[in-house]
Amino acid sequence: MTGTPRRAHFDYGLHWWAAAVASRHVVIDTAETRLPQRHGHHRYSVCGPNGVQQLTIPIKADTRTMTTPLHEVLISEHANWRRVHWGALYSAYGRSPYFDYVADELEAIFNGRQLRLLDFDRQVQELVTQFMQLPVTFDYLPLDQSAANCPTLLDTQNIHDVNYYQVWASRHGFVPNLSIFDLMMNQGPEGIFTLLKMAE
Repeated sequence: MTGTPRRAHFDYGLHWWAAAVASRHVVIDTAETRLPQRHGHHRYSVCGPNGVQQLTIPIKADTRTMTTPLHEVLISEHANWRRVHWGALYSAYGRSPYFDYVADELEAIFNGRQLRLLDFDRQVQELVTQFMQLPVTFDYLPLDQSAANCPTLLDTQNIHDVNYYQVWASRHGFVPNLSIFDLMMNQGPEGIFTLLKMAE
């Protein structure tokens, strides 16, 4: 493990990933029950031919009053969301430079039939970290362990947007703080340099 541990919800947004890379060591609190305050653990944005699209992984819980620990949050298969999300990702990034390099593994995750949101998020985190070769360690711990004493991830991070190549920029201009999928598809392993600049 490297760096000072930072406690965090998992998040798909680029600002979160920039802070994670800067911190080098992130602890995901699997016993967290305050999920209504932030929804990045099951929502993310992509930019395709028609502009920005917000995608939500449906969960079996009322996010307004949810007291279910993160490790117990179940995924709902409502509205065939896996097929819809994969279609949106293909439409947004099928023409991007790195789509073909990661498409099979990412599609397998979306077709994985995971029961728990934490399992789905963790598989995405592992794929992104490995494919982009990000120098960050993730630990998944319940609140009653060392996670309880860690400062939160974004408390001391000064994150700002940095322009990078986006496949649809000629149509929509540069769109900041999309999901990590956008950076991964458009820049691949070179995306680490964008994340580091965002945290300077």
